Amino acid sequence: MDRLRATLKRIDGRGYKAYEDIQGHYRGAFFKLFIEHVQPDPFAPPTRLRVQIQGRVADFPAALRDKPARRVALADLLARRLAEALGVGKGGKEGARGTFSMSAGAQTIIPRTAVMLEEDTLEARLTLGLPAKGRRILGREATALLCDRLPEALESSLLAKAHAPEALEAWIRSADDRLALRAALEDRGLVAFVANNAILPRRSGVDDRPLVAGAVPFQSPASLAVEIPLPGGRSVRGMGISRGVTLIVGGGFHGKTTLLNAIARGVSDHIPGDGRELVVTLRDAVKVRAESNRSIAGVDLSPFLGVVPGVDDTADFSTQNASGSTSQAASILESIEMGSRLLLLDEDTCATNFMVRDARMQALVPDEIEPITPFVDRVRPLFEGRGVSSILVMGGSGDYLDLADRVILMDGFRAEDVTARAAEVARVLPTGRQPRAHRGFGGVTPRCPDPGSLRPEKGRREVRIDVRGRNTLLYGKEVVDLSALEQLEEAPQTRAIGWAIHLMAVKHLRSSDSIRQAVEATAGEIERRGLDVLTPFPVGDLALPRAIDIAAALNRLRQFRVRRPPPVQQDA
Repeated sequence: MDRLRATLKRIDGRGYKAYEDIQGHYRGAFFKLFIEHVQPDPFAPPTRLRVQIQGRVADFPAALRDKPARRVALADLLARRLAEALGVGKGGKEGARGTFSMSAGAQTIIPRTAVMLEEDTLEARLTLGLPAKGRRILGREATALLCDRLPEALESSLLAKAHAPEALEAWIRSADDRLALRAALEDRGLVAFVANNAILPRRSGVDDRPLVAGAVPFQSPASLAVEIPLPGGRSVRGMGISRGVTLIVGGGFHGKTTLLNAIARGVSDHIPGDGRELVVTLRDAVKVRAESNRSIAGVDLSPFLGVVPGVDDTADFSTQNASGSTSQAASILESIEMGSRLLLLDEDTCATNFMVRDARMQALVPDEIEPITPFVDRVRPLFEGRGVSSILVMGGSGDYLDLADRVILMDGFRAEDVTARAAEVARVLPTGRQPRAHRGFGGVTPRCPDPGSLRPEKGRREVRIDVRGRNTLLYGKEVVDLSALEQLEEAPQTRAIGWAIHLMAVKHLRSSDSIRQAVEATAGEIERRGLDVLTPFPVGDLALPRAIDIAAALNRLRQFRVRRPPPVQQDA
């Protein structure tokens, strides 16, 4: 580091471009520092840094990193501790002069490139807005940041001796618990599990931390309670939701949506203290909503949509401006196409005419002029014919009571099993609606992606992939709205999705016969080679998305096109 100090002293006060002289690698007392890209001016993206520490120097016990889930959890913890030590998020916006930045995550534990644990090395990636006065280098301030503050932060966060052993063990034990719960879902035929005493409410719509004052700890109804063994002879008790059709009902503001949102977010792992760390859901669960104006590319909507005026064939439906009902139908079918086994729906965000058509409307508008088969007529065939379960929040439509395997009533954030009472209500108060005659749900037609339809270039840039927060992906000339993908956790996942689509277009689309095959090939390559396979150089702001979310983003690209697979040739 003496060489870096000398360089910064030499260029102090010079024009900002002289900062390029510090590019290179340097050896610290227990680490190597790589300054890989130096910002050319104060307003350019910040300077990229990498730090490597040998595993024997970091000295974390092998038992804390001997399984993939444990390595991910340990890396997540170390990233959080390094960010805290550097004051990330407390010194202005990302990239501000004199400010370190890194993607350390919020409430979820996801494989990230911010800190990575390999067999013999620990690597951290971060950025620094190099300090300047106007366009003149502040060499002393840069020296304090890079040669003093950074090494101190590394020593207090990335070495085992800086952590209490019991704190490390508790963090890793939480990862083991989640792994055991996910295995139990599969073994017991459950689609979700919500632990007793979980804190489900969040502080606000923009603050995902647990609500502290007034939060009601969750308790399972006795009839739905299951006890699941955890490692070390412990166990956890909570509500197990079995496969099938589940309704969550109750009055407004009593916790229906809060419960569904916790289940939806249970596809990801949450940090200890989040309140939802023992809430787990099938990884392929998808929360579906109406999404007017989204694009649809060649989806077979015939399970939900019959003859539509002006549309040649709903079995090959494309539009750049979907309605609420068609967008919701497309999202369901795209999710099933990718292998989802659980759909999550909240009536507040669904298209009413897609969800139900009551007896009075059936009498007024004959089937002959209503092309939509509502979800109420498809939810049972979906489960019985394809094994796709549904969990639905319902506060206004009693038509689903006839179809539910179980009904959970939320009353003041307390759950009650009212399945028997709901069945009695359905018997005593029949709705009079007639289920729409329809064939079984049948198969979902796979779509063959057109690799030539994906264009990542913009102007002179051959590849332009960026994000604006979690909900907006910039791909080539296109701005892609991903706000309906509610299970995305953070912007680094969105960024990884953009690069995954690019990798897919370059390498996997041409050899794939379906979107699912292409996405799974891409996800498999990421799993084998790591997130670094996505970008042309190492970056620290990627987080692993689900394959089903990569496909969902691909389906929302307006430039994306598909073609039908060629018909199978029959022998003469």
